[in-house]
Amino acid sequence: MGTRSAARAHYDDDIGRRVQRLRTEQGMTQRQLAEPEYTAAYISTLESGKVRPSETALRYLAGRLGVSSDELATGRPTGLATELRLRLTDARQLLGAGETARAAEQLRELLPTAEENGLDEERADTLVALGDCALDLGELTDARDSFTAAERLLAQAPPPRRAAAVRGRAVSYLLAGELRYACYLLESAIDELSRGGLDDPDALVLLHSAAIAPYMDMGAYARAAQSAELALSLAPSVRDPELVARMHRGVARAMIAEGRSAEADASLSKAQELYRQLHIRTELAHCHWMRGYARAQDGDLASAETELRTARDMLAAQRAQLFTAQVDVELADVLRRLERREEAARLLAGTLDALGAGLGPERGAVHAAGAHRLLGIIAQEDGATEDAERHYCQALSLLEHSGAAGDLADICRLLGDLLRREGRIDAALDAYRTGLGHRSAPGTTTLGPAPAQPVF
Repeated sequence: MGTRSAARAHYDDDIGRRVQRLRTEQGMTQRQLAEPEYTAAYISTLESGKVRPSETALRYLAGRLGVSSDELATGRPTGLATELRLRLTDARQLLGAGETARAAEQLRELLPTAEENGLDEERADTLVALGDCALDLGELTDARDSFTAAERLLAQAPPPRRAAAVRGRAVSYLLAGELRYACYLLESAIDELSRGGLDDPDALVLLHSAAIAPYMDMGAYARAAQSAELALSLAPSVRDPELVARMHRGVARAMIAEGRSAEADASLSKAQELYRQLHIRTELAHCHWMRGYARAQDGDLASAETELRTARDMLAAQRAQLFTAQVDVELADVLRRLERREEAARLLAGTLDALGAGLGPERGAVHAAGAHRLLGIIAQEDGATEDAERHYCQALSLLEHSGAAGDLADICRLLGDLLRREGRIDAALDAYRTGLGHRSAPGTTTLGPAPAQPVF
C-alpha cells in the first residue's frame, strides 16, 4: 500500500511540475491559468504536488496550456508512440530487405526514447525486432536476451500479445541445438492460449508454424503434421500477410516429409509471392532454400542446386552466417549426389571454418554435425575409413546434447555400419545402442502430451 501511495504522490508531483513549467514558459500567472473554472490557490496546491487533478481539470488545464491531456499527464509528447511505430516499421523493412545491421542500429536508437517515456508496448516490439536481427546474424545469445526482455515487459499482457517474443526465443534455442526446450516453450505458450480460452488465430499460426521445425528435427513427424494442418486451417483467419507467408514456408517442410511434394510446392509458391509483394528478401531466400530441399528430395538435383545457390547467395549477401552455413550443408549433399565430391568437401570445410571462427560451436553445433556427417560419407565413399570414423565421431559428439534424435540416430547407424564392416562388432553394437537410446518414439517428443487443440 505504501508503494502505491508513493507512486501516486510521484505522479501528482510530476503533473504539478509540468503545469508549472508550461505556465511559466507561457508567461501566465496562476490566476490567469486557473480562471474562470478554478482558483489560483488550486493551481498552487496542484503545482506543489499536494492534489491530484481530476480528468475534467486535466483536460481544462491542458487546453489552457496548449497541450493534450495525455502529454500533460505523462510528459510524453503528443504522437510520440505513433512516431516510434513508424520508425519501427521502417526498421522492419530494412531487416526484410537484408540490411540487418542498419535495421539493428535504427532499432537500438528507438529503445531509450521508448523507455524514457514509459512506452512499454513499443519498447517490447522493438526488442522483438532486435531479436530477429540477431537471429539473422547468428548472434543467438543476443537474440535470446532481446526476446526475454520483451517477454518481461509484456508479462501482464494477454498471451497472444507475447506470442512473437516466445516464438523468437524458441527459435534461438532451436538454432543453438536445444530442440526439446524450443518445443517446450512453444507448447507451453499454445497450452496457455487454450487454458485462457484465447484461441487467437494469429498467435496460434505463429506458434504452430514455429513448432514444425523442432518437431521434424526431433523425429516427431506426426506432431509436426498436426501443427501444419492446424496452421493451414487457420490461415484464412490471419490478418498479417507476412505471417501467412511464414506459415506456408513452415508447412511445406512437413508436407515434404509426408511425400506431398505438389502441395509443398504450392505452399512455397504462395509464400514466395507474398514475400515478393512485401519486399522481404530474407524470407524469400528461405523459400529458395526450402524449394531446393524439396527438389533434392524428389531427385531433381540440378534444380535443387540452382535453388540452393540462389538462397546461399542471398543469405551470404545479408551476412546471415548461421543460415548460410545450413544452406551450405544442404548444397554439399546435392553436390555429393551429383558425384562432385571434391567440390562438396571444399564447401563443407569452409562451412566448418565459418562455424568455428565466425559463429562458435555453441551457435552452430547441429550444422557443424551435419557437415561432419557428410564429410564422413564422402570419406567412406573414397575408401578413407579412418577419416570417415573420425568425422562420424565428431558429429556424434556435437549432437549428443542437442535433442536432434533423428540426426543422432542416423549418425550412430552410419558409424555402426562402418565399424561392423571392419569386423569391430562390439564397437558397432555400442554405436547402435547409442542411437536407439536417444531415439524418440515416432510422432512424439519427450515432453508429454501434445498441446491442446483450439476450440472455436
